[in-house]
Amino acid sequence: MIITKLSGGLGNQLFQYAVARHLAQQHNTELKLDITAFKDDRLRSYALSPFNIIENIASEEEIQLLKASTPSFFTRLNRKFLRQPLKLPSSYVREKHFHFDPEILSLSNNCYLEGYWQSEKYFASITNLICNEFSIKAPPTLLNMTLAETMKACNSVSIHIRRGDYITSLSASNTHGVCDIAYYQRALEYLSNKIDSLHFFIFSDDPDWVKINFNIPYQSTYVTRNDAINGFEDLRLMSQCQHHIIANSTFSWWGAWLSSNPNKIVIAPQQWFVVTDKNTEDMIPTKWKRL
Repeated sequence: MIITKLSGGLGNQLFQYAVARHLAQQHNTELKLDITAFKDDRLRSYALSPFNIIENIASEEEIQLLKASTPSFFTRLNRKFLRQPLKLPSSYVREKHFHFDPEILSLSNNCYLEGYWQSEKYFASITNLICNEFSIKAPPTLLNMTLAETMKACNSVSIHIRRGDYITSLSASNTHGVCDIAYYQRALEYLSNKIDSLHFFIFSDDPDWVKINFNIPYQSTYVTRNDAINGFEDLRLMSQCQHHIIANSTFSWWGAWLSSNPNKIVIAPQQWFVVTDKNTEDMIPTKWKRL
């Protein structure tokens, strides 16, 4: 059994599922999801139900089986009086650092994963399986279907401009920051020099700000028909575009990665975080362009 702890938004949860799915596939064993982190999270909720995933929710007993050790009486006494930290069992695997850790793919069966695992290297060998399971169960609404057909019929480019908690939350702002207008202008110029007759589809959690502050001198469409609860619909729409300009966000990372266009151009920001203590060299696939 492989259990993965899900936390954060939709993009994070997709990464957490994908690494565990690879391990479960390797060992031909059960994959289970620990969604207990969302019990006390007022901002995020479990978001994978719309997808064609293996949706087995782990019980508290199963979680504790792999996550907690059962120390002896004398070990408990020593820890109490010597104030030693709780020793985690070998089955409890925490992410050691942000960049790809090849040791994870050599883990044995029966483990509990906690981390973000933000690199396609954790699941690149099962790309087709992940793409199939990250398809949406329900058909799109008529409006979304019509927009998707438009995207597939032109030189469409998804642009994701994320603000939201990157602006309103001090911790998120100090960690992530937002991509500045100059980044998007460089990306527009790069694509326009390579492809004619571009049509940009703009996804943002702050479309009013974008309309005022960001002038796109090309044919463009604002995608605003899906609310936050139906974020998976925007993810599906992003993946229908031919090319992509992503934000420093796992949401648009997945929108671009799930695109089936073999000739897609994906532009990603050179700087993923404001903080400099994370190695992001494995975050962006090698075929994508960093600006």
